[in-house]
Amino acid sequence: MSCAVVEANKTHVVGAPGNDDPIWARLTDQLTWYRVHARRAKRLYTTVKVVQLLVGATVPVVALISAPALLTASLAAVVVVAEGAEQLFQWHSNWLRYRSTAESLKQQRYLYLAGAGPYGADDRRQALAERVERIVSQETSAWLTDAERSEQASRQ
Repeated sequence: MSCAVVEANKTHVVGAPGNDDPIWARLTDQLTWYRVHARRAKRLYTTVKVVQLLVGATVPVVALISAPALLTASLAAVVVVAEGAEQLFQWHSNWLRYRSTAESLKQQRYLYLAGAGPYGADDRRQALAERVERIVSQETSAWLTDAERSEQASRQ
């Protein structure tokens, strides 16, 4: 068993196989991808929601002060377009799913480095490869299901 020191957002892990190990490289690449994309989806989702709140709150104020109808309608349209973009791109569900996948991959990394659970046996590299691919495959299937559901909803 190896002792590992793992810091958030660091690519070098003490006691980890090097990036010349294709299994470890795959884990590292996938973990980085899911972290980056979870962060991006969260940022887009929260930005759109804040814009919706701010613009949505101005619509009644603008209407109350008898602003031109074009301005009031345009502000209301911004809220609708922002919600449509969220429904189309699914930033909220992507954020949650990507974050969950990143956490699952991190858990496998910690268990592997500790030689714990399924990684205590001689076939630990094979177990890591299988588990990483299963996690990524499950996430891809979930993404595809969400994308199909979103497309069907947009047709209705």
